[in-house]
Amino acid sequence: MVGEGHAQIKIKYFVKSKVDEVIKFFEGYWVFITLSNFNRYLFFTLPCLKNKFKIMLDKNGIAKRIAKEVKDGMYVNLGIGIPTLVANYIPKGINVVLQSENGILGMGPFPCEGQEDPDLINAGKQTVTLLPGASIFDSAMSFGMIRAQKIDLTILGAMEVSEKGDIANWKIPGKMVKGMGGAMDLVASAKNIIVAMQQVNKYGDSKLLPDCTLPLTGTRCVKKIVTELGVYDIDQKEGGFILREIAPGVTIEQIKKATAGKLIIPDDVIEMSVE
Repeated sequence: MVGEGHAQIKIKYFVKSKVDEVIKFFEGYWVFITLSNFNRYLFFTLPCLKNKFKIMLDKNGIAKRIAKEVKDGMYVNLGIGIPTLVANYIPKGINVVLQSENGILGMGPFPCEGQEDPDLINAGKQTVTLLPGASIFDSAMSFGMIRAQKIDLTILGAMEVSEKGDIANWKIPGKMVKGMGGAMDLVASAKNIIVAMQQVNKYGDSKLLPDCTLPLTGTRCVKKIVTELGVYDIDQKEGGFILREIAPGVTIEQIKKATAGKLIIPDDVIEMSVE
């Protein structure tokens, strides 16, 4: 039996060496495990971490931090994945118009359960809400807005970002892809691009790289990246990931291990706030 305040977890790890530091996410908390056995199921109990030692960020935490970049009067496009969550955390008191490239201006937060309208969806085919004054139009009109640079801020997910600001987010060779969506138009036309992503993949490999290995969506276009570990600016001249903020409970060593590209650590790095 598992005692009160504990949780029993069943995890299967596939590791390449005898000892690996494995990062797993559980109920909003990250857990570090050093494991000597592999290709087996591991059962263990974990003390409840609620209100204790909360480290790194989950996807909602990333979205909350990015929402702080949204300023009054902006027109903002939210890409598929983590970016769609930003709509739930727009700061009160500012007037922002959210655009979805399938043809919405004035998109609101996700609907409450039972209030979904299947005819109102975003570019990721998730049900959404409309704010008062919202408008709906066709894709030609939507991409006319994007290509005419009417969008002030674009928030995209990514599979890889290079230290030069290149982004790969539309295709993994060998896997089925329905299409590139609007990402290529967005990165070619956007005034400001922020990437919302997890810094390592499921194997623990960094996704912040010297050069992208996947097919590119755009080159030298990303300005800022927010991950579960920190906030980074791209050095537009010399290339490199400039660490600006570090997530609560995260160490510089963890940042270094999770960054394959050139990492620049200034003296004025601050702790990230998502409240």
